[in-house]
Amino acid sequence: MAHPIQYAIVPKDLAGHIFQVTLHVATPDAEGQRFSLPAWIPGSYMVREFARNIISIRAHSDGKKVALKKLDKDSWQAAPCTGTLTLEYEVYAWDLSVRAAHLDQSHAFFNGTSVFLRVLGQESVSHVVDIQKADDESCKAWRVATSLPELKAKRYGFGSYIAENYDALIDHPVEMGTFALASFEAFGVQHDFVVTGKAPNLDLPRITADLKKICETQIAFFEPRSKRAPMDRYVFMTMVVGEGYGGLEHRASTALVCSRNDLPVQHQAEMSDAYRNFLGLCSHEYFHTWNVKRIKPAAFADYDLQKENYTSLLWLFEGFTSYYDDLMLVRANVIDESAYLKLISKTVNAVTRGSGRSKQSVAESSFDAWTKYYRQDENSPNAIVNYYTKGSLVALGLDLTIRAETGGKKSLDDVMRALWVAYGRDFYQKALSGKQQGLPENQIEALIEQVTGLKLKRFFDRYVRGTEDLPLDALYADFGVTLADKRSAAKPGLGVRVVRDGNDVKLANVHEGRAAHRAGLSAGDILIAINGLRVGPADAADGLNSALARYTVGTTLQIHAFRRDELFTVDARLQADDVPALQFAVADEVKAGGKRKPAYALQAYRPSLMKGRKA
Repeated sequence: MAHPIQYAIVPKDLAGHIFQVTLHVATPDAEGQRFSLPAWIPGSYMVREFARNIISIRAHSDGKKVALKKLDKDSWQAAPCTGTLTLEYEVYAWDLSVRAAHLDQSHAFFNGTSVFLRVLGQESVSHVVDIQKADDESCKAWRVATSLPELKAKRYGFGSYIAENYDALIDHPVEMGTFALASFEAFGVQHDFVVTGKAPNLDLPRITADLKKICETQIAFFEPRSKRAPMDRYVFMTMVVGEGYGGLEHRASTALVCSRNDLPVQHQAEMSDAYRNFLGLCSHEYFHTWNVKRIKPAAFADYDLQKENYTSLLWLFEGFTSYYDDLMLVRANVIDESAYLKLISKTVNAVTRGSGRSKQSVAESSFDAWTKYYRQDENSPNAIVNYYTKGSLVALGLDLTIRAETGGKKSLDDVMRALWVAYGRDFYQKALSGKQQGLPENQIEALIEQVTGLKLKRFFDRYVRGTEDLPLDALYADFGVTLADKRSAAKPGLGVRVVRDGNDVKLANVHEGRAAHRAGLSAGDILIAINGLRVGPADAADGLNSALARYTVGTTLQIHAFRRDELFTVDARLQADDVPALQFAVADEVKAGGKRKPAYALQAYRPSLMKGRKA
């Protein structure tokens, strides 16, 4: 029987943000054991070079020093030795995000990709990690939150945990601290909601009640008969900060960052937009439990964690998840149809805002995620399209098309369940035997056609491989949903996005073809004055809007600005504000109980209520 790989990790220096990691290899390679640390973390498609945070490393065996040779940016090789080889190394952890590791006096958090060196050639054996408490008085009350199975530890306690292989080890993040904890069951599976950070008067019962509805809705979506979840336990790990938003999926947990105001307080009856967005984030990451963590593109079925892994399918894996995250809120009765249509409108407006959507398809955006989407700059709105948001609109358009063309007999739901059965349900069991497979790059169109009986090449050519806007107003028309443009044509604008920079107003983005671009302004320029009056710095956007509100479309303004340390002047002719303001709503005749009923709404939100395109 193969010896397990054994780690011990302890917060060594809270103020210095240092983890101490010890790694024991019982049977090292006789020719010299090699090690490497991942260069990126699955779910976040950017090479981040985690090995740069290893600040010291040494090896020994049987009390004798063993030479270590660094092979490249993230790999080492130990000299041949007999007996157990031990590595001791320190990791700097000061990244307050869901992607890496963070340590201070308030808590400790890490992803395995940031702290656990991979023992090359022994990735398939079991891996044991001893999570140890810091030797600091401030940590006396700390606990451990993780979805890693306990070996010789009590749940939420320090001690040893086990993973069946290295891939599993790095797919269970760990939180240590004095977190708040609430639990609920979804179809018999325990779900823990962990909150780190200060959130006064937090309404945990409300959050868990809402999450229970969402989780059970998603479990029943993929397994309508058995209601069987793909994990034995699930953990929502939430870091509360003053301002932040993000999440990263794992096979039995998610790491989340949110703003304090995103979470509900006790006795707050109404649902705020911020809390609705937080539930959408939770729904998104939970849906990834199926779509990404188990249903995978073929390129991700067996990750190469040292370099980029390219796929043109992120519009499906992230975009479809972005479609279903909000849809699951309304199916779970957490929000109503009106609130859902407002979310759709917000997404459409966000996509329509950038001219990059006419230059890059969602398939190209997926492939270029490593170099473009995850490395955005000031020109990104003019150059790329977001495969999350545009991908969600592709999913919506595809769902509407399937429902209309099949008379309500088929939908995108059928496609997702077919993907689950074919590629996801037994993914990790097959992985242990080396028989796992992912969705091939060129198979999704054929699979959808097989499930629905429709020919969809034209749809894919125009909206997936092409750059056309989806005709959602026309697609929605059959389902009692109308589109209105609430934009005020008389409102003047420069076609920019501004941010506050100290006491200055800085151009963050300049949209091509708009007034600022035509006048010669660029991203990074500091606006000083418009027609001799200073642009107010209190709130950058409000200050600029207030200044422009005194004029009408077509007026030419003199603008003073700094580029670097050089003052210059341009004349800009104001154009009608190009900020999209499209709004979807249930048609008036439907609200009034007319002959037409919102068949799509009934099918999509309450699938059991209605079959067929029209009542």
